[in-house]
Amino acid sequence: MKVAVFGTKAYDRQFLEAANSPKQHDLVFLEPRLNRDTAILAAGFPAVCVFVHDQVDASTLEILASNGTRLVALRCAGFNNVDLHTAADLGITVVRVPAYSPYGVAEHAVGLILSLNRKIHRAYNRVREGNFSLDRLLGFNLNGRTVGIIGTGKIGLILGQIMKGFGCHLLAYDVYQNPELEAMGGKYVELPELLANSDIISLHCPLTAETHHLIDDRAIAQMKPGVMIINTSRGALIDTEAVIEGLKSGQIGYLGVDVYEQESELFFEDLSGEIIQDDVFQHLTTFPNVLITGHQAFFTEEALSNIADTTLANITDFEQGRPCHNEIRAQPPAENKILVS
Repeated sequence: MKVAVFGTKAYDRQFLEAANSPKQHDLVFLEPRLNRDTAILAAGFPAVCVFVHDQVDASTLEILASNGTRLVALRCAGFNNVDLHTAADLGITVVRVPAYSPYGVAEHAVGLILSLNRKIHRAYNRVREGNFSLDRLLGFNLNGRTVGIIGTGKIGLILGQIMKGFGCHLLAYDVYQNPELEAMGGKYVELPELLANSDIISLHCPLTAETHHLIDDRAIAQMKPGVMIINTSRGALIDTEAVIEGLKSGQIGYLGVDVYEQESELFFEDLSGEIIQDDVFQHLTTFPNVLITGHQAFFTEEALSNIADTTLANITDFEQGRPCHNEIRAQPPAENKILVS
């Protein structure tokens, strides 16, 4: 099957070509991201392969459909960038990779926790400059602290297992309670109780209309003073400007994020020689108790292999007319859930 692969980086090509070796699809790698202006590049391609920052909105889908595209294969789990209703109306099938190396994302969240707590990133820079002072590097023991996990699917569960190993107490919030988390001693509570009693809060839920800006000024006001917030899920779960106010007041003591609500204009690109125009993001980078990584939590060998294998399997299912269990379809509003993780 002829597939236009948008937003291609060298690592995408490496892993997709390896996974495609036994399947022999005709993969054409394109550097531009997919949007209404670049959709014409897919003319004559029955399938396109896209990532989290490609814009698969109504106008883009209409251009794709008019030029013969029948399949959108997401090489990621999130699909909030796809207009599923328009895709269904146009007869375009949408498939995704629902899970890939959840250990990688959970372990990255733990890395952010450890680095923020013990100021490892700051200590590294000090030592390189010959500064071995311990002033302002004081941390705290994780043992005995309470970790609040919002969203307890595969990634949230694994984070719970790791933090339990540190001797942490676990609070959880999700509309679907995971018995495995409860079996390890985790306690499900309502969101206000989790916010009020957690020393560390880690987000592991999808972005929906209900979870957009889940962490806003009202939520922050309910938290413990000096709380640590970790987000390796979706940028818009956090109201960045509200978080900045929380950092300035000291209500938020630490912030570790691998995602940002306006990241599509920044992440995955080398902008080191340019002036970044996003004043909110630039403000965020000025805080010494903030650690930002550029959407790399998923970025492990295992994850890229899983993504490539599942993506190519999805395309093969579609080509051969088989049902694909990774297909996603628009749901009526009444069927949407708040925290399907």
